Amino acid sequence: MPNIEVYSSLFCPYCARAKNLLKKKGVEFTEIDVDGDPAVRIAMMERAQGRTSVPQIFLDDKLIGGSDDLVALEMSGDLDKMLQATGQ
Repeated sequence: MPNIEVYSSLFCPYCARAKNLLKKKGVEFTEIDVDGDPAVRIAMMERAQGRTSVPQIFLDDKLIGGSDDLVALEMSGDLDKMLQATGQ
């Protein structure tokens, strides 16, 4: 099973969209809340090549990007391929 991490914020509609898509796919993921802890947001920015917006999604430590990136992967069929390639 792939290791999926989603950096998110409580009131972020894009975060909800990304998490709902992952739930619909039936994959488990770890949600990392960036609210209230600047160190967590800084760690996210370092991992996400300087990106400051949420969500930032990682699949087996590889940056997928944000919600739009995840949806684009789903629309192209590449998300399923990526999940299968990592053992899903």
